[in-house]
Amino acid sequence: MTEPLISSRHHNRIADLHEEITAWRRDLHQHPEIGFQETRTAAIVAEKLRAFGADQVVTGIATTGVIGIIHGEQDGPMIGLRADMDALPMQEHGDVPWKSVNPGKMHACGHDGHTAMLLGTARILAETRDFAGSVAVIFQPAEEGGGGGGVMVREGLFDVADCTSVWGLHNWPGMPLGQFCALSGPIMAGIDYFDITIKGQGTHAGLPHLGVDTVLAAAHLVTAIQSVPGRNVSPHETATIGVSMFKGSDAYVVMPDEAVIGGSVRYFDSKTRDMAEARIRALAEGIASGFGAEAVIDYRKNYPPTVNHAAETDLAAEVAKGLVGANRVLRESEPCMAGEDFSFMLNERPGNYIWMGTDEPGRNNAMVHYPDYDFNDAAIPVGVGYWLGLVDRLLPRR
Repeated sequence: MTEPLISSRHHNRIADLHEEITAWRRDLHQHPEIGFQETRTAAIVAEKLRAFGADQVVTGIATTGVIGIIHGEQDGPMIGLRADMDALPMQEHGDVPWKSVNPGKMHACGHDGHTAMLLGTARILAETRDFAGSVAVIFQPAEEGGGGGGVMVREGLFDVADCTSVWGLHNWPGMPLGQFCALSGPIMAGIDYFDITIKGQGTHAGLPHLGVDTVLAAAHLVTAIQSVPGRNVSPHETATIGVSMFKGSDAYVVMPDEAVIGGSVRYFDSKTRDMAEARIRALAEGIASGFGAEAVIDYRKNYPPTVNHAAETDLAAEVAKGLVGANRVLRESEPCMAGEDFSFMLNERPGNYIWMGTDEPGRNNAMVHYPDYDFNDAAIPVGVGYWLGLVDRLLPRR
């Protein structure tokens, strides 16, 4: 296994543990569990934290969440390091030896790698304890649409671990291994979901004049909704609306009583979100009425935008530069329109969410959420080195 070039006072210990952490990661990959069902994963995490000698291990928060608290040799503040644990409900198409054995479930976003890297970090912290303060290692369920980060906050995450700051990391295909991207301000979009049911009068497809064509009304609504970002959002703002689901009849000869569409709204500014919701509601009601139908709208505000705090982002960038070199840390890039529920934690505490590159020549560098994606184990020392670098910087011994 190739060791990436990193500068860390923990380099030798990280290298010693690389193979073992890789084995943990591949085991998790082989046994994926989706949101709020991460029972095996959570049990492994809790068992290892206890074996490492964590001072406190809290389980059951947000159903399957785990928090480990490790105290340093000297008193000081507490910081939180977060990893997500859940897999996606999709079938794996790759052919790695550690391929998923759970049909229809797959670690297609690298949360297996995130969990393994944070476990490795916890092990080294518990061994050394050469810091002033405490570290809460936060293993979160249900990032993939379940909002587990928000549930952990609501169920008392920061009562259990009164962190002064929180820190997140995500592997990022498309960036080379050993590179980081630390963006101040919005980095991941807020995301809402909607389902709209158009109700009318079903009829025989050969007798359309005897019914109300809900599919036709829904089709007009799909095209109209796409106009909202281009015609109602300022060119200086950003929003996307994607209709990804359309359900009508199951038969060629039946015009259904109902047609249903569903999709997502992605945004960075709350005023843009409110405008998009209002326009979707107005278009749905108006178009349905124009066709003699009725619109029933279920609009759900899901994840707020992930917004990095400026001072903490500067600090994260400095830690990353010390690890991989200043020329390998990006400070400017386009934010991503995908959602991320670490946003709930950043809304409660200052902190940063950083991207870590994983691409290497000669390997399958599939993007996350692709059916042949696999976390790059060569990135493990980089991730562990970054976490330990944050602790060194934030909780230095006096």
